[in-house]
Amino acid sequence: MTKVLRTPDERFKNLPDFPFAPHYVNITDENLGVMRVHYVDEGPRDGQVVIMMHGEPSWSYLYRKMIKQVADAGCRVLAPDLVGFGKSDKPTETGHYTYNGHVDWMQQWLDAVDVSGAVLFCQDWGGLIGLRLVAENDDRFDGVIAANTFLSTGKGKPSKAFEQWKIFSQTVPEFPTGGIIRGATVKDLGEGVEAAYDAPYPDESYKAGARIFPALVPVSEDMNGVAENIKAWQVFSKFEKPFLTCFSDQDPVTGGLDKEFHKRIPGCNGQPHQTLKGGGHFLQEDLPDELSKTIIDFLGTL
Repeated sequence: MTKVLRTPDERFKNLPDFPFAPHYVNITDENLGVMRVHYVDEGPRDGQVVIMMHGEPSWSYLYRKMIKQVADAGCRVLAPDLVGFGKSDKPTETGHYTYNGHVDWMQQWLDAVDVSGAVLFCQDWGGLIGLRLVAENDDRFDGVIAANTFLSTGKGKPSKAFEQWKIFSQTVPEFPTGGIIRGATVKDLGEGVEAAYDAPYPDESYKAGARIFPALVPVSEDMNGVAENIKAWQVFSKFEKPFLTCFSDQDPVTGGLDKEFHKRIPGCNGQPHQTLKGGGHFLQEDLPDELSKTIIDFLGTL
């Protein structure tokens, strides 16, 4: 059986509002071999670097409107697709995916693009992975904007909404990727957008990563990634670079977790933290203009 699948390019033709040329780097995994990671790279090469990291079960398409606005403001925007998502290669077995494995894969991507002075914008699993990258490569980053995300160490009780989502993701016969995005936004997605979120997955064999991700979130202290997340929090407890939170008001999964960042990260002090009205979990769909302005304003303070 094929261990890694690659979505045919024709699946991505004529997507609404996604004119960006694809870029790729190859990474290696000792069990899976060489895999291809896709990323968007827009704006001037010498511009302030902004890395936009998506979560589950979206891909860089989630940032399409923000990419354009932030790049038009003179920034270089990088938006990678996590392995298993978007135009990146897709291991076929859920057992191929671990939290630490994903961090390692994206570390290889970060080493390949070789940027410095970057600002991370992260949401959902984009934070679980992206914040680890910041903690382990803080010399590459000048600041962080965290939206509807957290860095779990397995303590505390997950929200009811998250528990329901995890059960659904592991038991639903056909994983409805586009429908999940639609259900976690406030505004109507618009014509063709739900289909664009389904585009990476010709059939269920491509969805192992999308399906397993909720089960990888550390909800107990013995889970993969917890020890490393604890080390990351030790870094963030001394992190004095600007760290801004920008959560939405209608996300039942991460609501209130921004306060933990405020309490524990010195770089949060004095920042104009926001709770944006009219946004669901995927606030990039609901509030792209507001988020783009937040990023541009944040960069002006660095």
